[in-house]
Amino acid sequence: MKKKGVLLLAVVLLISLAFAGCGSDNGNGDGNDAGGDMVPMKIGATPVPHYEILEFVKPLLAEEGIELEIQEFTDYVLPNMALENEELDANFFQHVPYLEDFNEKNDTDLSAIIPVHFEPLGLYPGQTATLEEIQDGDKIAVPNDTTNEARALLLLQSAGLIEVDANAGLQATIRDITSNPKNLEIVELEAAQIPRALPDVNFGVINGNYAIEAGLSAGEDALASEDKDSLAAQTFANVIVTRTGDDREMFDVLKNILQSEAVREFLEDKYGGAVVPMF
Repeated sequence: MKKKGVLLLAVVLLISLAFAGCGSDNGNGDGNDAGGDMVPMKIGATPVPHYEILEFVKPLLAEEGIELEIQEFTDYVLPNMALENEELDANFFQHVPYLEDFNEKNDTDLSAIIPVHFEPLGLYPGQTATLEEIQDGDKIAVPNDTTNEARALLLLQSAGLIEVDANAGLQATIRDITSNPKNLEIVELEAAQIPRALPDVNFGVINGNYAIEAGLSAGEDALASEDKDSLAAQTFANVIVTRTGDDREMFDVLKNILQSEAVREFLEDKYGGAVVPMF
């Protein structure tokens, strides 16, 4: 009888341990159980500056229990489709007008949740070093896509070089120039080509990301740039995008970190005005 009692006690103990082992998994599938596992977050991003910004916040997120995985994309279509297909938790590469147009054309349901930064256009010297040296008939290269061309023309207007029809707004083209006292030749080029074209023109208006890639400093090299309070800045802030209705708590943590003073200092120190915080 004594042996049977010991055997029964051993069996009960083994069963208890088995149930205890099963209980170590809380079964909620969110990766953040009582054992302190990290919550995974996968964000798609284009290289500059989006990937770099996410790399900076990665250890800050880890301190809050979030393990960030960044997937790099080099185009503007795949990161939205990957997000729609639930291959990503979020993406970071676009502004709201692009997102709205993408949703309409592709029947996707994605929403901007966190404004992070603005990449101002800058007016950079080419053959001519300063605006004071500008001559009649000088050439200025501008991006040839509708949105960025309008921004470039408004920047040239703010620099006192031309005047643009006020009704054109962010749809302005060279046909909307109402005054051009210096008879400047506006040369329309693909945005990515303008840094390489600077030796062939007097000035060029360059997007922030392409300026960074070309080794240009908005703070030191640009003769003029879009202001943080400009219509373009308010319209074209780069945002974190998620599937509409995805309100997981990890995005609140992401927002607090991306809009922190640490990130503000990182943007200002690393990009020298080519990437402007929008918070």
